[in-house]
Order: sequence, then C-alpha cells, then structure tokens
Amino acid sequence: MGFKTADLCDDHADKVQIAEPIFGDYGGDISFFGPLSTLKAFEDNSLVRKAFEEPGQGRVLVIDGGGSMRCAMFGDQLAALAEKNGWAGVIVNGCIRDSAAISDTAIGVKALGVHPLKTVKRNEGQRDVVLRFAGVTFTPGHYVYADEDGLLVSAKPLF
Repeated sequence: MGFKTADLCDDHADKVQIAEPIFGDYGGDISFFGPLSTLKAFEDNSLVRKAFEEPGQGRVLVIDGGGSMRCAMFGDQLAALAEKNGWAGVIVNGCIRDSAAISDTAIGVKALGVHPLKTVKRNEGQRDVVLRFAGVTFTPGHYVYADEDGLLVSAKPLF
C-alpha cells in the first residue's frame, strides 16, 4: 500500500509523533511501515541477529545503539536475513555498514550514518523495551511509517 508521510501528517497530525530529521535512507525500500519491535544495545549487535532470525511478519526493528558513531550495528548479512524472514525494515540510532549491498535488499533501512567497523559480540542488550530518541518514543507494538520525507510513529494503524 502506498503512502506519503506528508499526507499522513496532514490527515493525522494529532495522532503521530514526528521524528527529528537525523536519518539517512540506505535500504532498497525507501518507503516502509509496520508494527515496531525494539532493541537497545550499545556497540553489540548480537541480539540484532537473534531478532532477525525470528519471523518478521512485516515488522520494523528499531535499534537504539545509543547514537554511537564508532561501529556499525547492522550490515549486509543481517539485511539479507531480515529480508528472508519477512521484516519490513530497520531503524538504527547508530551506524550501518555494507551500504551498497543493503541498498539492493527489499527492506527499508534508516540510520545515522555508515561505519566500516563491526561491533563486539557480548550478547548484551534488551528486547522490546520502550526507547526514546530523535524526539519520539518507540513503544513495542506501535506503528512506524517511513519514507523519503521522514519517519512517523503512531499508537494505532493509520490505514
């Protein structure tokens, strides 16, 4: 289903949170939406792989990497796994790597930037917790809508 975040803002301004414009677009799908699942982990993407091993069912994984610009929380292998398992997209409060390969996948990817270094693997982090960054609150089960104009969060589906 096609949508534009600008139109959703016009029609539902009182029902959406609008993220600060801090994210770049890296995935093959610039426009994506779905119920959100969350993960909080700092410079350790062990739990990201575990999340993408689950059936995505059109969900969007929101990763709070603490805004770290020192390593990448997401790369081409995880993008392929997410695509294979039916995830709609990923939003990273941090960096990704393998951006050229990720642009060839059929998922949406928004992140702060790119970095070539992978994370450490300590198996640390928290799943499905409320996150706050970019001026919005990401609550598991709420909905995210993203396109070239921005990113919105809503407690209920908008269409």
